[in-house]
Amino acid sequence: MSGPKTAPKTAMVLAAGLGLRMRPLTLDRPKALVEVDGRALIDHVLDRLAEAGVERAVVNVHAFADQMEAHLAAREAPQIDISDERDALLDSAGGIKKARRLLGDEPILVANIDSIWIEHGVPALGALARDWDEARMDNLLLLAAMDRTLGFDGPGDFFRDDQGRLTPRGEAVSAPFAYMGFQILRPGLFDDAPDTPFSIWPTWRKLHALGRLHGTVFDGFWMHVGDPAARDAAEARLRRG
Repeated sequence: MSGPKTAPKTAMVLAAGLGLRMRPLTLDRPKALVEVDGRALIDHVLDRLAEAGVERAVVNVHAFADQMEAHLAAREAPQIDISDERDALLDSAGGIKKARRLLGDEPILVANIDSIWIEHGVPALGALARDWDEARMDNLLLLAAMDRTLGFDGPGDFFRDDQGRLTPRGEAVSAPFAYMGFQILRPGLFDDAPDTPFSIWPTWRKLHALGRLHGTVFDGFWMHVGDPAARDAAEARLRRG
């Protein structure tokens, strides 16, 4: 399969959420600064990005934005640019659209801040970069098998065929793969969308219909850190090694 062997050099980190499910831990800080095993969630994510070769990360901020900016200013890598959403939250795709001028035209990594994992083989972001093929794809999602997850309480997100093409679960009772919160996409996907809050899911459904939504299955163990109980469980799992 053609495509870059290293990750994109630019990433978008979606860190502007209110973190309501993480209360009371988010009563005095943004979800991105909740700690797991002694490190803030956003540092877990940014460290993974830096290890994968990402040189610049655009981070959106909203709740406790001043805290976020102060924390990020102390980091050395990757270089951080701020996309300010203090005035209004824009949801996943809306946040990417707002940051468009900072992201450029080349494929980017997009990362949620509530995703932690333990690698067993090929690095997760290395596998994602390896499988990216712009000729066949507009979006490539990092997926975890449902039996290799912790803290994910849904019935699964996607089915995947032998070519890596994804189908959303839709009305099915369950699906075998969960979206891990990391993906590669072309930032121009949302250029025609209005400057209002909107989710990325409608775009995924459109790309599925076109056969241009794909996924890479991670071979390690994924932890979704969405609430205090999941935070505690992830911390315990990391300490076990």
